[in-house]
Amino acid sequence: MKIIIRTFFKTLRWVLGPVMVLREYLTRPTGLVRSPAEQARVDQQCEGLALYQYRTCPFCIKVRQEMRRLSLNVAQHDAQPDGPHRASLLAGGGQAKVPCLKITDETGQSQWMYESSAINAYLNNRFSRQST
Repeated sequence: MKIIIRTFFKTLRWVLGPVMVLREYLTRPTGLVRSPAEQARVDQQCEGLALYQYRTCPFCIKVRQEMRRLSLNVAQHDAQPDGPHRASLLAGGGQAKVPCLKITDETGQSQWMYESSAINAYLNNRFSRQST
């Protein structure tokens, strides 16, 4: 029974994954337009951020869309396959749950933020037009 359920969900991901990625591409939001100096400052602040995500996760898509809307150049790491990014997520954040935003401050201290709504709220508070 376990194999049947696992096969069902793998097939579902295989079928729906490309549809979700296509939908994300077709509904891309228009990014904030900043002056070159403002955008350079925002890009510099984004160097301390990294998004651990799965390509077809709907909550990860929600965060990526918000990052596009805010014109943020945040490093994105695919944590779905076993590899260095997944190992880093497990070692730093403690769980292989996505989306996860790694926030590294000037002193090198890292904070791991889970939950798409919390990540989007953080990005909006830090990078929206009012705070730039």
